Amino acid sequence: MSRLLLGVDGGNTKTVAVVVSDEGAILGSGRQGCGDIHNAMGPETAVQQIVGAAASALAAAGVDASDLAAAVFSLAGADWPEDFAYLRAELQRRLALPDEPEVVNDAVGGLRSGSDDMVGVAVVIGTYAAVAGRNENGDLFHLGFWPDSTGAHALGSQGLASIWRHMLGLGPETSLVARALERFGAADAEQLLHVLTRIDAPEEGSQAARFADAVLDEAEAGDRVARTIVQTVAGRMGDYARVCANRTGQLGTPFPLVLCGSVLRHPSPLLRSVLLSRIPDGQPVYPDVEPVAGAVLLAADRIGARPDLTHLHTPLAASPETGG
Repeated sequence: MSRLLLGVDGGNTKTVAVVVSDEGAILGSGRQGCGDIHNAMGPETAVQQIVGAAASALAAAGVDASDLAAAVFSLAGADWPEDFAYLRAELQRRLALPDEPEVVNDAVGGLRSGSDDMVGVAVVIGTYAAVAGRNENGDLFHLGFWPDSTGAHALGSQGLASIWRHMLGLGPETSLVARALERFGAADAEQLLHVLTRIDAPEEGSQAARFADAVLDEAEAGDRVARTIVQTVAGRMGDYARVCANRTGQLGTPFPLVLCGSVLRHPSPLLRSVLLSRIPDGQPVYPDVEPVAGAVLLAADRIGARPDLTHLHTPLAASPETGG
């Protein structure tokens, strides 16, 4: 009889849950919104999204939480000891899980998606970003996006800021202006500002993240402003990955560098090349699975299973504006 696994990936744009058999068959799935307790409208709202996605997956599979052999939650914003304690307690209580679930930072789930032995460094770049490193002794170090704005949000918000500066005569011309006017249906930069900041506008962070693909496109096409933005954001992520490698004693010899998240699937090589230049010891690994696969694999590890995750493969050309 198959043992059942629950894997949940909680990001800033979406939270995805799947129930799979120990062989890898997807039995049910669920999807909700932001599952980051630091970035949603409070921890309670984030937990509701996580629980909603998990409950939908269980219902779709026609099973109860008591039927699960293991459950793992790979979550953006799971950064501090109190975060983990809160999330473990709330998720076990609200989902009526038979055992306390494993909760990890989403960069740890990312590392597992590309490393069977969980050794190496992972860089996850979606709406925001996170990095994690783990060595052969099991020593783990991870960082959320706290030090600097990163990910699709940083790319998009800095791209939009360059448009405001140009509009005011404070910055150079950039092809990002035309891309933004087209994207948001505005006639000029001032109307664009109104579209994005009026009182009935969608939340600014999500709008900025939606513009990340345009910044990457224009950078690849040679726009100097866009290239500077991409190089800055990529350099930050490379620096933080190097910190993780250093904190876990992996600098100086080759180690797996797992690169995942929707931004890193953009066709332009610029961001990846700048990031890699900061960590020459890193040997890039690009998992071709959905982010939730890391949580599934961690759950499988808990019971010694080796599921086939063919059904969780993801297209490599996904757009960064939809990333977690």
